[in-house]
Amino acid sequence: MNFSQLFEMQKQLDRFIEETQNVQHDVFEEKGLALLVELGELANETRCFKFWSTKGPSERAVILEEFVDSIHFLLSLGYMRGFLLEEWPAVKQEADLTGIFIAAAQVILNFLQQQTEGNYRAIWVQYSLIAYNLGFTEEDIIEAYKQKNEKNYARQRNGY
Repeated sequence: MNFSQLFEMQKQLDRFIEETQNVQHDVFEEKGLALLVELGELANETRCFKFWSTKGPSERAVILEEFVDSIHFLLSLGYMRGFLLEEWPAVKQEADLTGIFIAAAQVILNFLQQQTEGNYRAIWVQYSLIAYNLGFTEEDIIEAYKQKNEKNYARQRNGY
């Protein structure tokens, strides 16, 4: 499976959710806010900003699942505006996670205010930096995405 196929998987999941939940309006803003919330949940699991605590980050699997929760919304926002990436934008640069999270929040807000392809791609750059600094590979992300995708279908079937 290549990265671009994730867009199609997300489109199918979104269609299933919208039919199951009888969604009748444009949910772009809701998905944008959901992406920001998921970014915050991811940061919380890494605990990168919690200078006041000696507790370490959550387990890798928990952090990866939070990461792909964001990817679901990021894919969805992209295909809603016709911005589809062919491949993972591999950016390999060591950086401070707190700074990356702040930059990611800013580019998400920029995209929500000005829905250009450049602003959309800027979000992916930040997520690539997050992935690299967390030690996630493209393969890790694709596999975790597929697992969470199936979990999301099951949730809808079971009245989540």
